[in-house]
Amino acid sequence: MNCELLATCSALGYLEGDTYHKEADCLESVKDLIRYLRHEDDTRDIRQQLGAGHILQNDLLPIISQHGSDKPLFDACIRLMVNLTQPALLCFGKIPDDPAFRHHFLQVTSYLQAYKEDWEQRQEEDNLLIERILLLVRNVLHVPADPYEEKNVDDDASIHDKLLWAVHMSGFDDLIKFLASAQSEQQWCMHVLETPEALVGAGHARSAQEKSRDLQELEVLRQKEQAERRTRTLQRGTRHSRFGGSYVVAGLKSVGDNDVIYHRGLHNFKNYTHDSGKAVRRVPKRHRQACDPNDKRRSALNVRLFLREFCVDFLENCYNHLMYLVKEGLIREQAQQHDETYYLWALSFFMAFNRGNGFRADLVSETMSIRAFHFIERNMTNYYEMMLTDRKQATSWSRRMHLALKAYQELLLTVSEMDRSRDDTIRQSSNVIKSNIFYLMEYRELFLTLLRKFDETKQPKSFLQDLVESTHLFLRMLERFCKGRNNLVVQKKKVKKRKNRSQKKSSTPETNPEVLEETWKIVSEELRASGFQLSGSLVESLVPFDAASEVPLEEQRSEAMVRVQDSLMARLGPEALGLLRAAREVWPEGDVFGSVDVEPEEELEMLKQILHATLPRSAPPEPAAEEDEGGAEYEEEEELESVQVSETDFNFLDFIKRFANPAVVRPYLLMLRTYAQNSPHTNHCIARMLHRLAVDLKMDALLYQLSVFSIFNQILSDPAAAAYKELGTFAKYVVGRFLVVAAQNDKAYIELLFWKNVGAVREMTEGYGKTGDGSKKKVAWTEEEEEELRALYMQHCDSEVPDIVETLLPLLSSETRTRRQVVVQLVHMGLVDSAKQLKKTKIGTGIVLWTEQQEEELQMLYEEFRDSDDVLGDILKKSTAKRSRARVVDKLISMGLVSERRQLYKKRTSSGVPQKRSSKGSGKSSGKGMTEEEFLADLTGQASDQEEEEEEEEDFSESDEEEIEVQRKSEASANGGPKRKSLGSAIGKVPNVGAMLRALQHEGLSGPLLWLQNCLNRTADDREEDDAMELKSFQKLLRKLGLRAPANEQESFWRIPEKLNPAQLRGAAAGLTPREELPAGGEEPQGPGSPDQEHEEEVSSHEQRSEALRALLLARKRKPRSGGDTNGTLGDGDANPS
Repeated sequence: MNCELLATCSALGYLEGDTYHKEADCLESVKDLIRYLRHEDDTRDIRQQLGAGHILQNDLLPIISQHGSDKPLFDACIRLMVNLTQPALLCFGKIPDDPAFRHHFLQVTSYLQAYKEDWEQRQEEDNLLIERILLLVRNVLHVPADPYEEKNVDDDASIHDKLLWAVHMSGFDDLIKFLASAQSEQQWCMHVLETPEALVGAGHARSAQEKSRDLQELEVLRQKEQAERRTRTLQRGTRHSRFGGSYVVAGLKSVGDNDVIYHRGLHNFKNYTHDSGKAVRRVPKRHRQACDPNDKRRSALNVRLFLREFCVDFLENCYNHLMYLVKEGLIREQAQQHDETYYLWALSFFMAFNRGNGFRADLVSETMSIRAFHFIERNMTNYYEMMLTDRKQATSWSRRMHLALKAYQELLLTVSEMDRSRDDTIRQSSNVIKSNIFYLMEYRELFLTLLRKFDETKQPKSFLQDLVESTHLFLRMLERFCKGRNNLVVQKKKVKKRKNRSQKKSSTPETNPEVLEETWKIVSEELRASGFQLSGSLVESLVPFDAASEVPLEEQRSEAMVRVQDSLMARLGPEALGLLRAAREVWPEGDVFGSVDVEPEEELEMLKQILHATLPRSAPPEPAAEEDEGGAEYEEEEELESVQVSETDFNFLDFIKRFANPAVVRPYLLMLRTYAQNSPHTNHCIARMLHRLAVDLKMDALLYQLSVFSIFNQILSDPAAAAYKELGTFAKYVVGRFLVVAAQNDKAYIELLFWKNVGAVREMTEGYGKTGDGSKKKVAWTEEEEEELRALYMQHCDSEVPDIVETLLPLLSSETRTRRQVVVQLVHMGLVDSAKQLKKTKIGTGIVLWTEQQEEELQMLYEEFRDSDDVLGDILKKSTAKRSRARVVDKLISMGLVSERRQLYKKRTSSGVPQKRSSKGSGKSSGKGMTEEEFLADLTGQASDQEEEEEEEEDFSESDEEEIEVQRKSEASANGGPKRKSLGSAIGKVPNVGAMLRALQHEGLSGPLLWLQNCLNRTADDREEDDAMELKSFQKLLRKLGLRAPANEQESFWRIPEKLNPAQLRGAAAGLTPREELPAGGEEPQGPGSPDQEHEEEVSSHEQRSEALRALLLARKRKPRSGGDTNGTLGDGDANPS
């Protein structure tokens, strides 16, 4: 012992006979010992030295017994004893893995056991020290027993029994009951609850069921012994045992090429295995099965009798009051960490004691409620999550989870006991509890989830046994509850998957102008009549924003706008106005729902605009499947999941189908392996569940597995098979069914090697490749369908349609193909790299409401262009907020800037005759005039909002390019398909761009024209910047020559389509040859019918023909490239034309 520690202990005092003489510095020495314990190292050296010196037995106990009047000294000694008797597991945190620390851990445990031997409880005199005394008693009672040192058997008095008897004789158990029932001692309720666990937990007594089970186990052992004796009698040979003989096992090879030589009797050959004599393979620690704590033993009879009396008094006088206080403390988080485990243990133990001691429901009424079910289910879920995350403490979390499962099982057993009560009120209460736990999905799915997530490396066999028995009890109660009712309505939660792009476009409400006008008339009159005032209850009930929703804010804003429109459609004017004002408070930025100081008439105008607007609506949710079946998984985009709660009729057989899963069957078969050690009730629970799957559901093929048949073989060949009659009958049934299937399916024996899901079971029994009713198997594509899909895709892959899948669907010969199947097949055939390339284009939400700045901008633009030929077109060009013609016209009329739509028509030419329409079929005017019909068509959306190139001089949009491509394809198909054109046709197709060339030459663009001609000759892929590409006139020339503009913002270069053959390219290049310069006099060109102009055109055509012939000769000299890339590009950075 340390010299300073030895001096401090010597200063406490000395024991002379039965009298202890304390020293003058006794109190200071006790405080010094407490200080030493506070600063001890990780090996707990101070604690070990004090234990080796027997300080507690020789000094502290005599001091508190003989010098109790010295209150400061008595208090300090109690503090020191509480510290010294702390459990070793609490001191070290966990059982150390290091051998050195493990030695210190065992040493501290041995000292605690020595304290327990010499401990004797004395009567309490001062209520101020009750809490510390409770802690001290708890620490002493929690010291683990050492059965190897005690060498006692059941019903014999152990050290713990003697200690319990001393506690009883001192009246400490009565003090515990007083503290548990007294109103003034509520602050110690948790300490009081810890003490009964230590008192009753170690004193294990047998119930009547356990006694009968012991008799059954003895009977099984007797049958086994008799069967083995008969077997040995039959196997006894005629020869002497020393001369059993040696045998050669034909066909069974040994290590070499020879057959195995067996040196024992033939009656033992059935137990022969190649593994005999081999070293047992070491199992890694992380794969070892969790061990059960075997700390149960039966106490002496007198101890069990007083403990029974203690439990009866505790139930009658203390249980409900104490459990209420503890539950409130746990809910309010006023207890320490993991104190809920004492609550769970007390609930399971005392409710089980109540059932075995003449059941009385009023004694456990506090814990017999839905709140108790919810509390245990929540803690069990938390324990499971912590077991997965905190892997180092997984064993502790698993033990706590087992406590919660025992408590939940006891609640179910108590409810089942209430069903058999003679009191109608108790039976009615039981029905109320069952209707609640069967209605909620969390309680129904609890056991199914625990079975699926069972891990034998973290959860012991006792946990699985309680789980199997609890599942059997729950299913039996649920089955009986369903039989007494025609229909049972339960809660059902679905995972609603909302896809942003994969769903079809939602249907919009009816937008008949007459109906809208009538609706608006009714709504506006109602709002004006009410003075735009809303009731307080209506305002509080309208919430446009859900903070807990997973939907983004932008989508919620769009949904709020749709809700306003729906209210207007339903002619609920006050509700629509209330939603508009509530949305304005939530989203004030941008004045989307109007400004803060908006007037009632302006709100009325906003509601009118929203009513007539075309808003994007989300598609209705598709029914979500409860379980995801196997199949080809294909994601078009990220899915947003949300839980949708609904009610549905419950079907017990459908619920049992959820258990037809290999992950659920494996734990049952793991429990079935130890059928000989299981109780008869556990074996019955296993057989009943397997019977539900194999017989009730006709899913016996789930058990067609080699390891299962090995267990069945052990059961059928067991000498005590008569004790497992139920298991044996079931094993014969399954094996017989397998032989019937094997006679029809020659692959059945191979299937024994694999676990099978529901789909594999159906294929094994009904035939491979067959799909059952409602199955989601993908339909195979034939070779002809694949070739058809390949040809259509190659034909349309360059057409630049916005959605190629929607283009291919109506062209396929099979009308049953869905978009999903086509996309999956395209990816499977390698035509596209990923399904993300075939996404649908997302249509954004348009702006509907006008802000104050936008109205001012519109007024300024109208004042600026009110005298122009095209007022509306100029306003649309200059407006920052892009809106349709109809919206701008409506706003101009509502603002009073124009009185009628006629004022916004395009002005006619001076001759009064409108110019001709464009021949492209786009419905747009190519001149400056516009008729009334054209204007109305633009407003109603029948015509495109884009203007002609000659009017606006803008780039071709993607839709224009698609229109041109479709038109060219139709022309090509009308001419008999894309055939290789002759020289004459190529020359004839040379575009007449003479007028455009002369205009560009006057602008000083001779260099760019020469550069373009060289690019067409070479079909090169140069990409250098050039100012000419930005000119609208130059872009017109490129379109005239057949070049393709950039399709979208991802492309920046003009491209030469690959459908143009070399002859056409040479012809286009010849068309770019500049004409001869005009005469020096700068005379004006003559009229169209003059002979000079006809002569010039003849010379020009002759020159073009000669240029084309030279291009043809040059093309013949070069070898044509086959299979190369003919899709050349030219752009800003190809070359410098200047």
